[in-house]
Amino acid sequence: MTLVATLIANPERPAITDAVLAEARRVLATEHPPRILHGEVAAEMLVEGAPGTGPALAERLRMAFEGEKIDVAVQVAGPHRRKRLFLADMDSTMIGQECIDELADQVGLKAHVAAITERAMRGEIAFEPALRERVALLKGLPLGAIDEVIASRITLTPGGRTLVHTLKAHGAYTALVSGGFTLFTGPVAERLGFDEHRSNRLEIAGGTLAGTVVEPIVGRDAKRAALIALRTRLTLEPVETLAVGDGANDLAMLEEAGLGVAFRAKPAVAAAAHARIDHGDLTALLYLQGFAASEFVE
Repeated sequence: MTLVATLIANPERPAITDAVLAEARRVLATEHPPRILHGEVAAEMLVEGAPGTGPALAERLRMAFEGEKIDVAVQVAGPHRRKRLFLADMDSTMIGQECIDELADQVGLKAHVAAITERAMRGEIAFEPALRERVALLKGLPLGAIDEVIASRITLTPGGRTLVHTLKAHGAYTALVSGGFTLFTGPVAERLGFDEHRSNRLEIAGGTLAGTVVEPIVGRDAKRAALIALRTRLTLEPVETLAVGDGANDLAMLEEAGLGVAFRAKPAVAAAAHARIDHGDLTALLYLQGFAASEFVE
């Protein structure tokens, strides 16, 4: 079986030097030369291995580059590396913030709400009741506060627009699937170029938040169901799908995808995902599919 090992650094801190590539070849015991995807930012090389050896080889590479800001992944070098369906989490993945925490800051409860968010994302408490509890604390918040948060606090994760536009240019369908709220996913999906978005709907009463969310809640199971529904609608094989997220409510979606990527994720999520990105930006997901930077669409 032929595998492909990918080494990725953050574009702002190039680190894939000739010495790094030589060490990677030694660790992998491969005679295949590296393919440079982007200067000292990303490269890949083929390696022969038995089925199931990918995770072990990836761990050997991580140990070899421990202390270096280098992401590594090893996967099968098959015909479906370039995916045709992409699902992405929003909060702390496609954007740098947790929207509900920023809303809570408007009523002086950010620390309290953020603590609940953190526990839910780590999988320490169930997502759905944790969401209801946090939304209830926002009761009476004017709708204008949402526009203010979007305008002044929400930042796109570096590489996100390039990731979405490049995938779409190469024929992929893209969906933003979030446990957050449509009032945020709509504008964010538009800014990033997603084909569609799915998330929770906040109930409104007299121009303010009612403190409740429309049921059923988009959580762990709903995210997985969205991937399956879109995959079925597009008549794709599981291997042709890609998903990215950071929290426990993303795990089922990541496991269902042909390639599930944990992006700067909670420890349990990073440990369970097919691949993990701790240092690179979102263009890392393109390198994992074998795209060179020259193929990126800005």
